[in-house]
Amino acid sequence: MSSDHVERRLAAILAADVAGSCRLIGIDEEGTLAQLKAIRKKLFDPKITDYRGRIVKNTGDGALVEFASVIDALRCAREIQCGMEEQNTDVPQDKRIEFRIGIHVGDIIIEENDIFGDGVNIAARLEGIAEPGGICISSSAHDQVRDRLELRFIDLGEQILKNIARPIHAYAVVRGGLGARVSSITPSSAGAPHLSIVVLPFANMGDDREQDYFIDGVTESLTTDLSRISGAFVIARNTAFTFKGKPIDVKKLGRELNVRYVLAGSMQRAGNRLRVNAQLVDAETGNHLWAERFDKPVADLFDMQDEIVSRLANTLDAELIAAEARRAERIPHPDAMDLVF
Repeated sequence: MSSDHVERRLAAILAADVAGSCRLIGIDEEGTLAQLKAIRKKLFDPKITDYRGRIVKNTGDGALVEFASVIDALRCAREIQCGMEEQNTDVPQDKRIEFRIGIHVGDIIIEENDIFGDGVNIAARLEGIAEPGGICISSSAHDQVRDRLELRFIDLGEQILKNIARPIHAYAVVRGGLGARVSSITPSSAGAPHLSIVVLPFANMGDDREQDYFIDGVTESLTTDLSRISGAFVIARNTAFTFKGKPIDVKKLGRELNVRYVLAGSMQRAGNRLRVNAQLVDAETGNHLWAERFDKPVADLFDMQDEIVSRLANTLDAELIAAEARRAERIPHPDAMDLVF
């Protein structure tokens, strides 16, 4: 087709897929596909119709959708994720179907019933960095919705996306289950929200690079478990992993992410033993609030990961409450939650 006859238009593109779909299909192929079909019929497709979207293509475990309005695209995405969150309430974590959604506003090329171009590719890559159950949008989308919808966003900064020539500034939508866990408690005048924390990727102190996968798994599972603490505000793993391997100024990090606490740690394997170190730091003062070190014999990796995460999460639950209580004692004008702590 001659470039003189290429049809272009500006559009909001929504890309969605199911997180961990290969694992879910491997566990129960027929059951997973039946669930996906039911979700499309009862939730996904009706919401797209409600917000005047056009399904360009279905991709088995996902979809590519075009909207004339980015506000409609984001409202649609939010309702889909809220519907999925409600549906998953009583479903075990390892069996949940959770969508990741990316949204971008850009120029697209239309050819017959399909669409192409950077606008499409960026939306698809943003979907790839979204949390399961989360929404990730580009700065071009953010600029059009930030003052028009009652949503909060985490600034993910410049992201290097696969096969995209330039860095893309991205934002994660913050809401219970959308991008990062967040309580409905309004932040107090003391600054960051109560029980707000970021779990930094644990450092690999050994020479075995294969341990990185295990260590990243511990970090991710710990982030998930901490998000289940009632009222906790936990920064999404994709945001936290942008700091992997970088020198960290804890106070600056706390201000950038608007969190009160930072959890950092390391792991080191020597022979058949694994040593784990973890430290909880006050992001406002930089002071260490709690630290723990323990050694374990190397056994089944999943059993080790579960034990390490469970031990740290249970201890941190109590330590965060204690830290909030100490902080509340120092506040001259406490709010209701300060008084509770």
